[in-house]
Amino acid sequence: MATIIEQIISWAIDLVSKFGYGGIFFTMMLESAAIPIPSEIVLPFSGFLAASGRLHFWFIVLVATLANLSGALIIYYIGLVGGRPLLEKYGKYVLVHRDDISRMDSWLRRYGSGTAFFSRLLPGVRTFSSLVLGAGRLKIGKFILYTIAGSFIWNFALTYVGLVAGKNWNFLQPYFHRFELVILALVVIAVILFVFKHVH
Repeated sequence: MATIIEQIISWAIDLVSKFGYGGIFFTMMLESAAIPIPSEIVLPFSGFLAASGRLHFWFIVLVATLANLSGALIIYYIGLVGGRPLLEKYGKYVLVHRDDISRMDSWLRRYGSGTAFFSRLLPGVRTFSSLVLGAGRLKIGKFILYTIAGSFIWNFALTYVGLVAGKNWNFLQPYFHRFELVILALVVIAVILFVFKHVH
């Protein structure tokens, strides 16, 4: 698995290095469409290219944000068109009942905008949150607005790290990886608690 991830990272960096903004758009669109391409590597590298004068900082942030929106919309509509009917028909087999779906709808009506925004700032979660928001039928206007806002902040921060770090842009990779593991652990704990509650 580690070798596969390293190959994906190498491929993404090579793509950005060769095609510049086109490579950034393609890789960041795939990342938001749930393809495991770490923006925590691609964007700092793009920031390094801005520091070396090959690319422009603000263009990187803009292109990455538009790419994130494009990929997120794909997943949103998959959740809207396919995820919702599947949950309603087969959700009981994975411990998701109609009461759970109703609570999800109620929760998203109250906090959907905040979810769309803050989920874009969390590694791992940011990739799949669009599926939940689509299945929960969050209004498309709110989804677009807050996805853009959250993605912009994320892209700005990571690109700026690369801009400041220069040639040492990749020294933060281990720290990003540890942070992702913490988020993943929290998600796993939440799933375990959900299953325990329903089985109990």
